[in-house]
Amino acid sequence: MNNTSKHQGLRNQLITLLKEKGITDISVLDAINKIPRHLFLDSSFEDYAYQDKAFPIGAGQTISQPYTVAFQSQLLEVKKGHKILEIGTGSGYQTAVLCVMGANVFSVERQNKLFKQTFNLLPKLGIRPKHLSFGDGYKGLPDHAPFDSIIVTAGAPIIPQALMAQLKVGGRLVIPLGEETQIMTLLIRKNETQFEKHEFGDFKFVPLLENKN
Repeated sequence: MNNTSKHQGLRNQLITLLKEKGITDISVLDAINKIPRHLFLDSSFEDYAYQDKAFPIGAGQTISQPYTVAFQSQLLEVKKGHKILEIGTGSGYQTAVLCVMGANVFSVERQNKLFKQTFNLLPKLGIRPKHLSFGDGYKGLPDHAPFDSIIVTAGAPIIPQALMAQLKVGGRLVIPLGEETQIMTLLIRKNETQFEKHEFGDFKFVPLLENKN
């Protein structure tokens, strides 16, 4: 697992860029500064791994650009020990960021090839989520609910009811909503029946697919 001082220098530059773009959460920036993003990408992309860009990771999926990962992570307001549900493990990069921030991460991936790759990769990097599973993200993980927060890393046409049901009172659900482009949306659960909604501008994600395993 090749992680050199050159890679660290590139991460330092990336952190400067993320700060310029408005990321202020120190724990988010520290996690991104520690994690070797190049190891989550095909080796042909290694020289570009610390640019603020998304890249293909196979199975029609992408690794989100670092700014998007940082932005979603910042919206979650992660505290050490928080129990977080991630819908769309993908490359495992977002999973790693949350783990390094001290969260207990439960993650679901619907592409079996990506699930196997990530399941094998994360332990080699010393990243240990609480639970990785292969399944339908629309259903969440009811057996492990409730969660302090939920992050969805694919564009959803609607907010899945199952995910809202699995969020603790006071919990935060971060989800990109929309078809072609998505609006980053934050729901905060106020009580059993009420949610407070905030919107944070346009992003672009691959679609969240239902019942497609």
